[in-house]
Order: sequence, then C-alpha cells, then structure tokens
Amino acid sequence: MRHWIENYSHSVTRRDFLKGAAAGGFVVGLHLSPLGKSHPFSGIGAAQAAEGVELPQGAFMPNVFVAIDKKGIVTVVCHRSEMGQGIRTGIPQIVADELEADWSRVRVVQAEGDSKKYGNQYTDGSRSIRHNLQRMREFGAVTRTMLEQAAAIKMGVKAAECKAVNHRVVHVPSGRAMDYGQLVDTAATLKIPSVKDVQLKDPANFRYIGKPVDTIDGPDIVTGRAIFGIDKRLPGMLYAVVEHCPVTYGKVKSFDASEALKVPGVVRVVELPQTQPPIVFNTLGGIAIVAKNTWAAEQGRKKLKIEWDYGPNVVYNSDKFKEEMAQTARSDAKVVRQEGDAVAAMGRASKVIEADFYVPHYAHATMEPPAAIAHYKDGKCEVWSACQDGQAARSTVAGALGIDEKNVTSYVTLLGGAFGRKSKPDFAAEAALLSKQMGAPVRVTWTREDDLQHAYYHTVCAQHVKAGLDENGRCIAWHHRNVFPTIWSTFEKSDPEYGHKIEFSLGYIDMPYAIPNLRLENGKAKAHVRIGWLRSVNNIPNAFVQNTVANMLAYEAGRDPYDYLLELIGPDRVLDLSSTDYWNYDQTYDEYPIMTWRLKNVLRMAAAQAGYGRKLPEREAIGLAVHRSFTTYVATAVHVRVSKDGKVSIPRVDVAYDAGLVVNPDRAKAQMEGACIYGMSAAWACQITAKNGVIEQKNFPDYPVVRIMDAPREIHVHQVLAGDYPPGGIGEPGVPPFIPALTNAIFAATGKRITELPISKYDLSA
Repeated sequence: MRHWIENYSHSVTRRDFLKGAAAGGFVVGLHLSPLGKSHPFSGIGAAQAAEGVELPQGAFMPNVFVAIDKKGIVTVVCHRSEMGQGIRTGIPQIVADELEADWSRVRVVQAEGDSKKYGNQYTDGSRSIRHNLQRMREFGAVTRTMLEQAAAIKMGVKAAECKAVNHRVVHVPSGRAMDYGQLVDTAATLKIPSVKDVQLKDPANFRYIGKPVDTIDGPDIVTGRAIFGIDKRLPGMLYAVVEHCPVTYGKVKSFDASEALKVPGVVRVVELPQTQPPIVFNTLGGIAIVAKNTWAAEQGRKKLKIEWDYGPNVVYNSDKFKEEMAQTARSDAKVVRQEGDAVAAMGRASKVIEADFYVPHYAHATMEPPAAIAHYKDGKCEVWSACQDGQAARSTVAGALGIDEKNVTSYVTLLGGAFGRKSKPDFAAEAALLSKQMGAPVRVTWTREDDLQHAYYHTVCAQHVKAGLDENGRCIAWHHRNVFPTIWSTFEKSDPEYGHKIEFSLGYIDMPYAIPNLRLENGKAKAHVRIGWLRSVNNIPNAFVQNTVANMLAYEAGRDPYDYLLELIGPDRVLDLSSTDYWNYDQTYDEYPIMTWRLKNVLRMAAAQAGYGRKLPEREAIGLAVHRSFTTYVATAVHVRVSKDGKVSIPRVDVAYDAGLVVNPDRAKAQMEGACIYGMSAAWACQITAKNGVIEQKNFPDYPVVRIMDAPREIHVHQVLAGDYPPGGIGEPGVPPFIPALTNAIFAATGKRITELPISKYDLSA
C-alpha cells in the first residue's frame, strides 16, 4: 500500500498535473493569447525567465545586474524574491526601458543572497520598487551609453550622433545601425562612465515603465516548469520534518525515538538545539525525523515520545490575555503623539463616544508552507530556500553552523506566497543543521500544521478610543490608546513590552484627521509567541479602528459617512508630524510627505466608481475606508448584501489607489485584488488563539481563508494617475482599508457595529 501511495504521489504531483494540462492541447495557450493581446503591449514579444541559468560567459557586464552576450541577449539579475508580486518582471522592465532593449530579447536570472554584491535584498516592506527604481534606471542608462559609445567607435562617428533605439544603436545622420550583440566586444573595453555623466530618459519616452507588461514567470507557473522551494531536488537528498514544542520557546526534556526508527524509510532522529533569546530568525529547537521521503518522516514523527518543558508561555490563554489588554487600554499609558489638550476638550464636548476594539493574532497561511534544502560539505554550505531575503538565509545559516558567511551560498527559489512569513529563514537553518549531521543534502518541509502552530504571528491588539463632538457634530477631541505585543520581542533579549516607533508609524501616530485636540498612547503587553510582520503589519488594526470611529462619529453627528470622512481629513495640507518620532517607511519625509489631498482623491474615486449614494435594496449597503501605508494612498468601497439569516455576500468592491509612479499597473492591479481577498480572510473568520500556551488552530478547517465561493464577485481597481510623485509600495497597502470598509458596510446594512474581529463572531441575522 505504501509503495502504491509513493508511486501514485510521484505520478500526479501538482507539477505533473500542470504539465499534463498544458501538454493536453492548446487550451492554456488559446486562453493566454487573447489576454496577451488585450493591452497596449500586445505587439511586444515576451521576455523569459531563466531559472537556474548562469550568466552568459564572456558577456559584456558593466555592473552586477546587467549582462549582454554576443547574440544580443540581455540578462537582468533580479536581487529580490518573487512571491507572486511580479518583481522579477518589474526589475527587468526598469532596466530594459533605460537600456532601450527589445523586451523579447530580455532574460531574468535570480540573484544569490549576497548583500555586499547586490545591496539590500529584503523583499518586504513594499519597497522593492521604491528602493530600486532610480538605481536600476541608472544601471540601464550606463549600459546604453556604453553601447552608444561602442557604436561610435565601430562606425567612426561621434558618440553624440548615435542613439540607442530598440536594441540597436543608430547613427542618426546616416541611418546606419548596429545590433547590441555586435557592440558588446567593443563596449567591454570602455571605461564605465559615472552615473553623473549619463542621461536618463525623459519619462515621456518610457517604453515599458508604466505599462502593463505580462509577468515573466507566468508561463512557467501555469505549465508547471517553475521551481518553488518545495519542488527543489538534489541527488542523494534526505527529507525531514521537525516536531517543535507545542508551546513557544519550550524545550525538550527527554525523548524516545525507538518506535520512530522502526518506521520504514526513517534514517535517523536528531535533536535540534534550543536557541536562546533573542530568537530572531533562529531555530525553535525540537526533534527532527530524517527519512528517505517526507511520508516516512511524517509517519516517524507520529511515533515519537517526547517529554517537553513547556516553559513560561504555558500560561498564555487568549481569552484572559484579551481581558488584560483591554484593561490596559483603558488605563493611562505612554503618550506617543499629543496636540492640544484632548482631556480638557473632552470635558467641553456636547457628545462623547467610547469604544473598545480587538484584533486577534493572524498567521500568514501561505499556500506553500516553508521549505528549504541545505547541503553542508567540507565546511561549506549551499542552501536553496523559498525565502524573501536570500541574504538573511545566508547569515542565519552561517550563524547556525558557526561558519563564516563567505562559506554559505544562498539560492532563492520562487515562493508560493509569503506575506512576511518567509522573511524569517528559520527553516533554512534547520535544513543546514540537519545536513551537517547527516553528511548529505537534507530538505526540511513544514506541514500546514507546523506553519499555523509555530508561526511568527501578526500581533494581537486591543484599542480604546474616546472621541468628543461639539454641538455641530465636529470632532474636537480624540483620545486613543493601543496595546499590542511588539515585534521587537522577537529581536531583543528582553521583551520591551512597549511598541516601537516603527510600529507606531504604521497608521497610528500618522493618523491624518484634522482634530485640534489629540492624544495617542501606547500600553504595555508581553509577547507569548513569536511576533512577526505580516502583510501590512500594524496598519491592519489601526486602519480598522480609525475608519470605524470616523464612521461612528458620522452616525452620532447625523451625517453621511463619506462627507464626514472627507471633512475629518480636513483641508488640503502636508501633515505636520514634527512633534512625533515618525518613521516613514524608510523614506525621507521631504520626499514622501503625507498629503491629505491624495487621501481625499482616492476616497472620491472609490466612492464615485462604486456608485456610493445610490439607493440600494434593504440590507444592502456600501461602506468606505481610506488609509495611507507604505507611502501609498488607498480607498476601498465594499458593497455588501446581508441576508436575513446573517449570511454576508459581496457583489462588488472598488479600490482606488495612488502610488505615484507605477512601473507595472497590471501587477499593481493584481496586488490590490489579492489584498482584498487577504483582507477579507482576516476580517471574516481567521484568528489564531492559544490555550495553555498551545495554538488551537491546526489547518484550514479551523483557520478558514476565504474560498472562491465567498470572495467578492467583482473587484474593480482604479489607479489615480500621479506619476509626478515617486513610487509608493504596492504589495501591502490594499489590505488595511478593506476591513473597515466591509464592517462599515455591514453596519449600514444591518445597524450592527463590528468592533472586534473576526466578524464571524457576530450574529448578523435580522
């Protein structure tokens, strides 16, 4: 039976299924082709991914990101990780545009993790384009300039008379032209010019930047050729799973592996060391089962007998912790932003409202759980991981093995989703430690259960808001406290308990409302699990609370929520945050200030496109919310329909965004669409809870991400054209406003106010 299962599993893997589907006819191709011709780039041939292909030998390579061979093929090295956001298309788009390359002759290869060579490779914080647009343009422009100089030498003309046009350099006065491939030998002999001496393109002449170019990896993904972390294989490799302590930071007291070793295919049982705080990205420790295949490793794990020392976090119970945080949120706390005198103004208010809010832990729940392969040999280690930052995998593996980073080579595969989880390469360190023990390549695979029960969780958060209105319904005072275990508990030896300024800057102290008396505070909370960043991070609870309270104030004032929200944002201005310690997503505030008119623009567009204000049937309504995060402005309008038995459906969502200059609007659209689905999962039914320190959720049945039948029927994404502003983040900003737009819509449809997530806790029946 086991043999049959192994053969069956081999014969119908996801990859084989996809390949078979593609090979079964022209169905996929016939569906792709019309889509490819539906946008302005239909006439441009596709660039190609080149997974596992090394840079061409003897190519002209003026910098580490660009190479051109004698056939004229341009190879662009992508130093960021591809997890579905399209960065392996976006980076080459930028380079190819400035290089004047023919897109059909562009290839992309994945960079190894090497910060000294490529700079920051952390693919998180929605900053890959923000941090790389200018430098990638410069790399492309330098290369183009050198090709123009080479053409001038070969033609015996002045360089100023030569101009690169679509993979050729043309001598403008005579019309003579040479292909890039004919120029690389000469270009390679030239001195690389300074960036100051090259001319960047006028944005009006962009060929690829700002255009909806098809994703380079798409064809490989849909035909099963793409290699994700869980797909990678090495000759002679072994397979491992790790049993971690059920309680975070607990450790092994003793274990009996005798029964596990009797399972056919199990090779060895290995204890992984317990890392001392700070945990950072290091291993949790535990007992690893190493086997000839993952199935055997899983069966062996079931036979383990382990006695655990659960440690101090065994006291963690979500219900009790929630009560404690709520109490803290109602008590005096550390002031993080203050303007005017909110306490005194509250005493003058005609009406005061108060509300408590709660947002639970979330797990990333990636479709592909964490997986990595490591091969340690002769003091050196190669590691392949589905990791958001190959450089972090490199340094973490080196630290775990006690060797120098120069002896670790870190390869990055495609990622089957990440959402922040795969910024933490603890699973790569596990594979490295086991490979050293076994003297063979070892792949570690986290199961879905491992992933949900031992994640770096999105922080749980309690908030309390008290707001005062004057006799005209205007908000004159806002007193707000939030309480959450900090991410810094993962990175520091002792839990700071208070939040960090970066966390305050994620939609809290940068609240854009024009309220004369404002007091924002932060209370202490202890972390009992690993806290990590998850898509949008603290912006999720902060946007939920701010937009909900704005909606509540409109209701109390007897005003329309849309008009009231615009009024609350106030006059067009740059938000003055000089009185706060504000972190602006790694950008200077001069370059990326908070401009309230951009907030109002996206809000107006979302409302207009959704048809806000039109009459709808009973128990149907449109809710609105707006939020700036990762320097991008997003407004969401959610149309809900709530049946009398409490079932919620979403006929339509309209998302309006202003991200300044957008390199690939098609990928941006996809990110906003995905953000709605991700936000809906967080809003509707997902939550991570602990009982006696043990996470109660195990798999999708009790952590139900949104399925297609419950997803919004239509999602419309509208770009507010603002190319004069520098690029903003794209991957995360769509999530925060979705949740309050949904809950505001539910209130308008049913009169039931949602102040605690997930929404599924509420009875929404008539």
